[in-house]
Formats: sequence, structure tokens, C-alpha cells
Amino acid sequence: MSNTQLKGCEYLLAETGLEQLFTPEDFSDEQRQIAETTEQFVTNEVLPRIEEIEGQNFEVTVELLKKCGELGLLMADGPEEYGGLDLDKATSMLIAEKLGAAGSFSVTAMAHSGIGTLPLVYYGTPDQKERYLEMLLSGEKIGAYCLTEPGSGSDALGASTSAILSEDGKHYILNGTKQFITNADFADLFTVFAKVDKEHFTGFLIERNSEGLSIGVEEKKLGIKGSSTCQVILDNVKVPVENLLGEIGKGHKIAFNVLNVGRFKLGAGATGAVKHAFQAAAQYANERKQFKTSISSFGAIREKLADMVADIFASESVVYRLAGLLDDRLQNLDKGGDNYYTDYQKGIEEYAAECAIAKVYCSEVQAFVVDEVLQVHGGYGFVSEYPAERYYRDARISRIYEGTNEINRILIPGILLGKGMKGELPLPTAVKQAFVSLQSESTASAGSEGLLAEEKQLLKQLKSLALVIVGTAVEKYGKRLQQEQEFLLTAADMAIQIFALESAVLRAEKAYAQASPAKKELYLAVARVCAYRANEQAVRAAQKGAFYIAEEESRQMLRSAVTRLGQYDASGLLEAKRVLATAAIEAEKYIF
Repeated sequence: MSNTQLKGCEYLLAETGLEQLFTPEDFSDEQRQIAETTEQFVTNEVLPRIEEIEGQNFEVTVELLKKCGELGLLMADGPEEYGGLDLDKATSMLIAEKLGAAGSFSVTAMAHSGIGTLPLVYYGTPDQKERYLEMLLSGEKIGAYCLTEPGSGSDALGASTSAILSEDGKHYILNGTKQFITNADFADLFTVFAKVDKEHFTGFLIERNSEGLSIGVEEKKLGIKGSSTCQVILDNVKVPVENLLGEIGKGHKIAFNVLNVGRFKLGAGATGAVKHAFQAAAQYANERKQFKTSISSFGAIREKLADMVADIFASESVVYRLAGLLDDRLQNLDKGGDNYYTDYQKGIEEYAAECAIAKVYCSEVQAFVVDEVLQVHGGYGFVSEYPAERYYRDARISRIYEGTNEINRILIPGILLGKGMKGELPLPTAVKQAFVSLQSESTASAGSEGLLAEEKQLLKQLKSLALVIVGTAVEKYGKRLQQEQEFLLTAADMAIQIFALESAVLRAEKAYAQASPAKKELYLAVARVCAYRANEQAVRAAQKGAFYIAEEESRQMLRSAVTRLGQYDASGLLEAKRVLATAAIEAEKYIF
């Protein structure tokens, strides 16, 4: 990849070159081998015991988690000096993707290796790492992350759990209740956030056997039933001062920076989950007969399969594009430097908006796919004898945890506007250019040449449209725009669809050169379907945003912008869908 990579959110203001793009087709042999190891573990060890896991036989879960550790699948993000593998983000996400097929177990494993371990990796002292980290990375000990409270969810800083320094200065005394804590039933080490002197939001490491720490009953959940979700109750728990994590009053940095990675990893896991679910749908469509023929021959079913393939393609394109951006950003840091993890977190924070995009987009692709998988199964999808019912239930949580999709949507334009105000991005200049381009005689793709010319022209148009809409809103509201949540949500929808479409189209273009003739046809087809679907959603968001902000003098201009910049000639769309459907039906699995 290029050293001239774009900054966070800059994709909206500039074109991305193919040399700046990492895709699944770029995986090395070593990465593919790690993926295969993970997939075999899920197939051979986890899925045969899925009923025991779903029945909350946590002895099985812990046993499998330790096997996961023995295979090195919990070590990807850990430093080598403490037994970690310190792998790049692309490989770490590849492991997360493959674990995504493991249902509830994937929640357990990724909560442990992600938010349960990374606070210690990023912010722990050498002494804390020496005491705990190697055991967490090996799976000998299991971690949990305690942020949410009964009265504070999205408003994490509104937590009421308190931490008071003891008179002898040796302990902090913690009191409070944490809610919806994954792995609580069997975790050995809890990362807990509390307010020192009821004011300074701070992280602590608390061992399970601490006096006064107790675990509530298991929540009766809609999905991910095989994962542990309980309250963690702190009643005058003495925490040694040496177990304070990071700095007093800086707990928000731990919480939010770790959540950036958690959101990204959730996107990867959701992508793996839907690939697995899609396979069940394709196989069932071939097996199920109605009117003496397989339902996979019916156009209504084939279109569902094609749309699912396109959305999954875009989903994984988003995940690995972001992985490449992060790896490029982090690869030149001095691992031996005193400020390594400070600089590391700044590198991840640079792409906080893209992490939010990955979380929202991939979780909503998951929601769409599992819904269609169940629909393909018809009535049988509604009974637990078939896995479609479990896929459907399990997927619902993805739009809630790691920050609700609404919170993540609000973050995306907020970060863009913040970068523009600070001068980190030339947002005002880009907005002006978008208004100038709107006045030009033609923005349509007539006369465009080259591979995927129409799709790339559409990307330019949608970027201009998003900038026109956002620029008009800034002009109207100024700094008050950050409070206009309804508009921020729709602005985020435009930004999300543009990032996903660009990721998919550029991936198809990059892969085309090395593909076989049959695969070339598939890449062209999937780009066409992705473009149509993304444009449909982006234009709908732009229309809504325009209605929200239009004053009398700008109404006609915005209507014109949506009409002209939302143009896309999707000729051949039906043929493209049929190409994707045929390939998926023959392969009985996701085809890229």
C-alpha cells in the first residue's frame, strides 16, 4: 500500500487509489493458513457442541476458550514479550471473521481477546502486564469489560460506580453495579470503570476472588444465549492502588479507544457470521423443492441470494480496507519506544469514524442477510430445528453493543465536522468545490471510459452530493449542527454508503486484473449490484437530509442536487444479479 494514505474521513474529500487499498485478495499464505486454522477449529470443535453452548454449559465454553488459546487465536493483538503474536490488523480481523461463524462462542472469545484484554495491553503498567497478560493471551485466565451500568449505557461517563481511596492509601474502595457484562459468570479479571471521588472517571483491574465482588444471575436474552451476560456487583471491594489502570480521570480514553477496536472487530465477526448463514440458505435453496423443482431456480429466491452476495462482498471490503489503513498507519511505529501505545492509540483514533462505519454497516448487512436466510427457509426458518432461527436471534445484538448504531451514526459526521473545524481536513474547500461542480452543465457519466467507469463516476457524484448537503446544514446551523441528531443520522447514512461502495468498487477493479475470465464476470456483476443498492440508500438519505434542512432559498438547489448527483445507469442489473445467483447456487456458499 501507499505511504500517501488518506487520513480518517478524507475518503469523502478525495479519490482513493488502488495502491492505497487492502483487500481479501491480498492475503498472504500465512494469513490464509491462520484463517484455515481458525475455520477448522470452529467447524470441528465449536459447532458440534453448539447445543451444549446454547444451553449455557459454561464448562464447555471455558474448555473451548482454552483450546482457542492453545491454537494462538487469542494472542493476535498481544505483545510478543508477554506471549502474544502481535499480528497486523488484517490478520486479527481475519481471525475475528472466522470466529464469527461460531455463534455465541464468538461473542465469548472476541469479548475476551478484545475489550477484555486490550485495556491491559494498551494501558497496563509493566507490573500489571507481568501479573495478568500472559495468562489472558493463553486463555488460562478469562477477561471481562465492565462499563455499562443500569442507569448509564450510551452515556458511559454518566456512570455512578464510585472509587474512594482508603485512609492508608493502599486501596481504592469500589461500590456500584455493572450491567450486561459479557463473560461475567466465568471471568477471572474484570476491567472496571468507576469515578474516583465520584468525579474522575478511571479504570481498574479487579480479580474475581476480591472480597465484595459478586455476580448476578444470567440475563434471559433474545439471542447469543450461549454467552454469559450478568451484572457485576461491587460492595466495598478493595482494589490495590497498583491495579489502577492508566491515569486517574483518563478512563474515558481507555473506554473509547478500546471500543474503536471493538467496533471494528464486531464488523469482522458479523461478516463471518453472515457468510456462514448464507451457506445454509444456498444449500437449503437447492434441497427444498416446490412445484417439483428446487426453489433455487425461482427468480424470487435467486434475487435474494444475489443481493446477499453483494452486501457480504461490500461488508468484507469495508473490513479489510480499514484493516489496511490501520496497518499502514501503525507499521512504522517504534515498538521499543516509551510512547509506543500512546502513538498506537492515536493511530487507531485517526480512523474512529471508519471503525464506526464498519460497525454500523456490517451489523446492518448481518441483519439483512439473516432475515433473508430465514425467509429462504420459509416456515422451517421459524423453528429451532434449522439454524436460520438462531442466526436471526443472534444477529439482533450487533446493532446494540459496542455502542448502538444510532450513537455510532452520530459520531461519524461529528468526527468529520470536528476535523474540518480544526483544519485537519480541507472540508470548507471541498464543500465549495462541490457547490461549483453542481453548477457545471453535466455531472452524469455519459462519455466515461474504462473499467467500472459508471460506478466510479457515481462515487464522485455521491461525494459531491454529501458535501453539498452537509455544507448547507453547516451554513444553516453552524456549531449547533452537532445537536441536530436527526440530520446527523442521515448525513451518516450517506457517509457510510459512500465508504462501503468505494471499498467494493475499488476492490472489484483491483481484483479484476488478476482474475480468471469467470471471476472477472463476477467482479463486474457484484460492483454493479453494490452500486445500485448503495445509490438507492444514499439518495434516500440525501432526500431526507435535504427536507430536514432546506430553507426556501435552498430548496430548489438541493432538490436539483439530489436529482442530478443521484443519477446512475444500472443497465444490466438483472443480468448481474443472475450471474451472482447462478454462481452462489452452484457453489452453495459465498463465492468471493
